[in-house]
Amino acid sequence: MAAKIQTSFSLPSFSIPTSKPKPYLKSFTVSASKSISGRKLRAAVIGGGPAGSSAAEALASGGVETFLFERNPPSVAKPCGGAIPLCMLEEFNIPHHLIDRQVTQMRIFSPSNIVVDFGKTLKPHEFIAMLRREVLDSFLRSRAHSAGATAITGLVTGLDLPAAPAAPYTIHYTTNGSPRRSLAVDVVIGADGANSRVAKSIGAGDYACAIAFQERITLPDEKMAHYENLAEMYVGDDVSPDFYAWVFPKCDHVAVGTGTVRAKKDIKMYQRGIRERVLPKINGGKVIKVEAHPIPEHPRPIRVKGRVALVGDAAGYVTKCSGEGIYFAAKSGRMCGNAVVKASEGGERMIEECDLRREYLKPWDTEFSTTFRFLDLLQRVFYGSNACREALVELCGDEYVQRMTFESYLYKKLAPGRPLDDAKLLINTIGSLVRSKVMETRTHTFIL
Repeated sequence: MAAKIQTSFSLPSFSIPTSKPKPYLKSFTVSASKSISGRKLRAAVIGGGPAGSSAAEALASGGVETFLFERNPPSVAKPCGGAIPLCMLEEFNIPHHLIDRQVTQMRIFSPSNIVVDFGKTLKPHEFIAMLRREVLDSFLRSRAHSAGATAITGLVTGLDLPAAPAAPYTIHYTTNGSPRRSLAVDVVIGADGANSRVAKSIGAGDYACAIAFQERITLPDEKMAHYENLAEMYVGDDVSPDFYAWVFPKCDHVAVGTGTVRAKKDIKMYQRGIRERVLPKINGGKVIKVEAHPIPEHPRPIRVKGRVALVGDAAGYVTKCSGEGIYFAAKSGRMCGNAVVKASEGGERMIEECDLRREYLKPWDTEFSTTFRFLDLLQRVFYGSNACREALVELCGDEYVQRMTFESYLYKKLAPGRPLDDAKLLINTIGSLVRSKVMETRTHTFIL
């Protein structure tokens, strides 16, 4: 049953689908005053993935009247590799029964199929959690709803910006084939992915997007056993000109995929390349689902404008080199939600753009901008040619490199290095690049 809400500013009446109308859903006026009388700050979160659900949970728990929009039902599969770091399990209270596989072995294959075991430094309690996005997203959305966020299953079709500084934002959406509905709110958090409509509405600017392509493949039992706790990464021009390909184990299948930003139109050709590289290990398998989705390559030029903030993929929070986005989506959503709660004093006062910049954007950039720049540099250095990829795989065999990599990945902090070991690593890196370049030159000359 729809709960009718009349607003006192110049907008037509609208309805919100909800089974339990809340007593504070009543007439209100948004004024220029910072204080809000007779109601709570009202926020809409667009997108129910890890970013949106984490933002909605933080908002609702902190006293803000929260609406969480999600266009897809919980059972819809989300195209994603599905790896999350160890620290996320504790930080976001992710139950272990949601995990499909606890990966303790990682292998990386060079263009010439030299293989390096990339997990020798993992401690007994350490692993990479592999899960399905539809399982994780459903859990996080349910938790946001339990915290008090109102669920709206519908497609957001537009966002009207305020006609005056203190006026509301108006969200237009459709649900279950119904006529277009509208909702007026004070704050909007865009968590609607790389093709974010919220970002377009505020003129947040464009960014380069990679395309990821993935097949879910069921394997015979004896072949699935090979991937019980093993994940594989493949690099080479045959699988991607600027990224990597993967085989990640899930509950009853493996995810086989690749990605590229430079040659998106050729993604199916690169997918054939990874299938050929792993053919002996997946032969006899059955493809049960084919997925493709965009991945942002860098943060958007504008992530906060007015009382609108972008989080997760909508903001461009996916790391270069590794393509990791789940943790950063959930983290940015929670940080943004908490920022709104803090700035609004638990939903009791209106906020402004300067509040979002101070409480959300500045802390985010302080904590993570160095990590993003560092991984961007690594991708530029090592993913540009097969020679550089050979050097990358050679370096991955070094236990110091492995320890630094896993400490940084699993706990989301740049691991402190040792000056002497760092110096040796620099020398080894230069040596690997030189050797690989010489090898490539000799091979090219021989072929000619």
